[in-house]
Amino acid sequence: MMSSKTLLYISGPTGIGKTKLSISLAKSFDTEIISCDSRQFYKEMKIGTAVPNQNELAEVKHNFIQHKSIHDRYTVGEFEKDVLGKLKELYKSKNIIIMVGGSGMYADAVMFGLDKFPKVPNKVRSQINLFYQTHGLYSLQQLLLEKDPKHYSRVDINNPMRLIRALEVCISTEKPYSSFLGKKLINRSFISKTIILNCSRTMLYDRINNRVDSMVESGLELEAKKLMKHKDLPSLKTVGYKELFPYFEGKISLEQAISEIKKNTRRYAKRQITWLKRYDNAISVESSTKSEEIIRLLKLNSL
Repeated sequence: MMSSKTLLYISGPTGIGKTKLSISLAKSFDTEIISCDSRQFYKEMKIGTAVPNQNELAEVKHNFIQHKSIHDRYTVGEFEKDVLGKLKELYKSKNIIIMVGGSGMYADAVMFGLDKFPKVPNKVRSQINLFYQTHGLYSLQQLLLEKDPKHYSRVDINNPMRLIRALEVCISTEKPYSSFLGKKLINRSFISKTIILNCSRTMLYDRINNRVDSMVESGLELEAKKLMKHKDLPSLKTVGYKELFPYFEGKISLEQAISEIKKNTRRYAKRQITWLKRYDNAISVESSTKSEEIIRLLKLNSL
C-alpha cells in the first residue's frame, strides 16, 4: 500500500448495499468507518434511516452515527470540521479510512471543502420564507425548477430548508445556485478515492421496496409515532417518517403511507444517482462485486 493517507468513499444510491461493502473493506484494511449519511446522525431515528444493526456496528468501529438529537442543529460545516478532526486522530495509526453514506453534500464537504456563496441580504431571506409560508412546498419546488433546473434535479425537493437556501442565492445573485458549486477545491492532507456501487434500476427499486417492507415489519410505525409531536422539526422532514404523519392524523391509510415512502425513496435514489455523475475519477462497480475484486481494482488505481 502507498504511504499517503487515503479516504476511501463508498457511495451509491440508497438501498444498494453500501453498509455491507464498507464493513467488509474496513475489516480488510483494519480501519474505522466514517458515516456521512445525514439521516443517521439522529439517535431518535433508527429503523427508518437504516442504521447498521448491532452486529454490524460490533464488527467495525463506526463514527458519526446517532451522535446527535433531532433537536440539535447540525450543519454541513460543523460536520466537515468534526470529521476532519476525527480523521487527523485516526490517521495517526491508520493509512486508510472508509467513509460511507448517501449524503453527497456532506461527503463533498469532507473531500473537497464547502463551496463559497455570496452573502444573502436579510430582505431576500425574509421574502423567500414568507413565500414558503404562504404558498407551500410545491410552489417552492416550482420556483427552484424555474430558477435552477440543474440543481432541482439534484436536491432533495422535499427538504424545504435546502430549497430555501438555493432560492436565496438564485434570487439575490440572479445566477443559478448550481453555478456556485464545485468552485472551491481545498488541498487536503489526505487523498480521496470514490467507489460508486451500481445495479439495474429494476433491481434497485425492488431492493428499496423490500427494505421499506422490512422497516415496517421491524417497527417503523411505532418509531415514527413516538416522534409525531416533533414532526415540524427539520430533522423529521425525512423520507420514512414524514409520510407516516398524515396517517397518524387520519388523512391517509397505512397502505398509502407505505406506498409514499417507497415512491419518495425511489425518487431520492434517482437524485443520488444524478449527483454521483459529478465524480469523474470514481471507480464504478456493480453492487454484486466482491470486496476482494474491489481491493484489486483499488491497487490498480495506486491504493
